[in-house]
Amino acid sequence: MEPMTPEDHPVTPTAAESPSTPAAPVQPSGPAVAAPKGRPKRMVDLDPSGQVTQKEPDRAMRQFLSYAFYKLDPAFRRLPQAEREEIKAEFQAAVEDWVNDAEPRQGLILRSYSLVGIRDDVDFMLWRIAFDVNDFQAAQARLNRTRMMGYLHQPATYLAMQKRSQYVNRVQGSGHGLEILPGQGKYLFIYPFIKTRAWYDLTPHARQGMMDEHIYASEPFKGVRINTSYSYGIDDQEFVVSFDSDYPQEFVDLVHRLRYTEASNYTLQDTPMYTCVKKELAEVLDELA
Repeated sequence: MEPMTPEDHPVTPTAAESPSTPAAPVQPSGPAVAAPKGRPKRMVDLDPSGQVTQKEPDRAMRQFLSYAFYKLDPAFRRLPQAEREEIKAEFQAAVEDWVNDAEPRQGLILRSYSLVGIRDDVDFMLWRIAFDVNDFQAAQARLNRTRMMGYLHQPATYLAMQKRSQYVNRVQGSGHGLEILPGQGKYLFIYPFIKTRAWYDLTPHARQGMMDEHIYASEPFKGVRINTSYSYGIDDQEFVVSFDSDYPQEFVDLVHRLRYTEASNYTLQDTPMYTCVKKELAEVLDELA
């Protein structure tokens, strides 16, 4: 409720303050000026899910997700084969020991994917999941001490956090859990995602209606599992969206269908799109050289 102003409750003068003869009203000189109306209220619930305005901040542990993309320097392929194999074995051990040396309570998860022959700017991707973002730094520090990192650069990395969606309370759909088990499908399709500012000016009712349509439009595509993770404030994008599937053709048809939903009008960015093929790390490295 807005605070009341003197204009809302005029003060009645006391007998001592009241003059015996009322003073004539003073006419202001110049053109009449309208009283300022103030800023109109936004008819928008700024926290439709109650996740921010709850009594206590939500500090429960959540999964962090790191998508790290790597590109190989062609100079590596000019090394003698024996040296290449030695360097790859060292790199593989550094990657896998991040999980092997960890305690179970850390909940570390690692998946490797190849993009060889699919994109020209990246060769492979490591998908890491942890409850502590510092574990990602420890993982990369291990790699930085290997010889192979002298032949690798990272064209892209994306950081996100798992969080319950505010739009699936009434409509049950995939991707509404708080923890994920990645790498169930042969393929992983990933892209960073940003909504337009106009999306956040919509009423909760309008947004929910569009997301209901979006969820229902996705319902027939049972072979595609979606995971939406959140990057507000921790990376450049707002979300990282990944789709796990064995069927690329089903994913193509799903994305095509979603282009016709009303919510797609509020997409600011949903590229670059990465098509990743799940493989054991040894196979991923063998495809490089």
